[in-house]
Parts: sequence; structure tokens; C-alpha cells
Amino acid sequence: MDFDLNTFMYGLATWAIPVLFAITLHEVAHGWVANKLGDSTAKMLGRLSLNPIKHVDPIGTVAVPAVLLLINAPFLFGWAKPVPVNFRNLKNYRKDMILVAAAGPGANLIMAILWMLALSFSASWIGDENIARGFMDMSRNGVVINLVLLVFNLLPIPPLDGGRVLSGVLPPSLSRVMDQVEPYGMIIVVALLYFGVLSAVMSPLVASLAALLGHIFL
Repeated sequence: MDFDLNTFMYGLATWAIPVLFAITLHEVAHGWVANKLGDSTAKMLGRLSLNPIKHVDPIGTVAVPAVLLLINAPFLFGWAKPVPVNFRNLKNYRKDMILVAAAGPGANLIMAILWMLALSFSASWIGDENIARGFMDMSRNGVVINLVLLVFNLLPIPPLDGGRVLSGVLPPSLSRVMDQVEPYGMIIVVALLYFGVLSAVMSPLVASLAALLGHIFL
């Protein structure tokens, strides 16, 4: 595969801001909701900051997106350092755990909508054709990365957000089973990714959500 520096730099320019916002605000949302519900751990550690440097994970925020960009992957993916949450400090453990877990994907949904709105207005608001094209590509990438993170994190596999939501709504006996699965959760995710199951499940969901948002806002 030939390396095209111009293509790489254009991809970097149109993906960097959406990726940083998507992963940073996802984590900040977890900490912000947790703080509102009684756990100030993230606030005390300075993790409610919108400064991306506070949340950068060298592998998930830098290396993985860069490699995907280099191999010209159809979309980027990444993650930030998880915001620490002490669920024992929450006022209502089970209900509040659901709210804290859902906050991250909720932030991604809001950002996907905002990027879709930016896409709908960019052509008419920006006079320069080249700048408009770059901003439209950035907006499309913003929609994609946020929908990918939304769908991925809502998979019902602990320790993903969807796993925590499911653990919070299940009866305590089944919730304890989910807790026992959690140490192996990322191994399960990697296995699903390796065998193509993750892509088969996520791709149609991301495409359907993108089409729905496009139908509503474009």
C-alpha cells in the first residue's frame, strides 16, 4: 500500500478534532454526572477538565487512531483514560450507576447531532469551496466517530457502559454474574473483533443511526 502524505495529513486534519472531542467529552460526562450524584473522585483528580491532555491515553487516543488513519480504515476509533468513579459514593447505587454509565454514550449522541447540524449548515455558511469541503468532511467524521463510540460503549458487555447499564437493571443475583464476567470483558471484546462479530453487529447499527440523523437534520 502506497503512503500518500497529503491524504494522511488531510485525514489527520479532518479527524483529529472530532476524535479528541468525542473521547474527551465522553469521559467528562461520566465524571460530571457522578459528581452530581455524590462521587467527587473525578473532580478531585482534575478529570472534569475539557483539556484533552488530561484524558489522553497514549495507546487509545494516539496510537490506535494513527494506525487506522495510516491504513486508510473506513473510520477511526479510540478511547481516553477512563474517568475514575467510586460507585460506593453514589446516593442510590443501582440507579445512579445506570445514569453515570449512560452519560458517556449520551454525550456521544449529542455530539453526533451537533456535528450533523454543522454538516447541514456548512455548505451555505462557508463561502470558500475548499474550506467548506474540509469542514463538511470533518463534520461527517464527527458524526461517525460519535456513533461508533455510542454503539460500541452500549454493547452489553462489562466493563463497557452497556454492561454497567445492564447490570443496574438486572436483578441483584444476575447483576453479580455480570460483575464476575467483567474481568474478562475486554478479552471478549477483542475476540468478537478478531472474528468479525463486532463489525457485523456495529456497522449496520452505526449506518442506521447515521441515516436516521441525516433524515432528521439534513
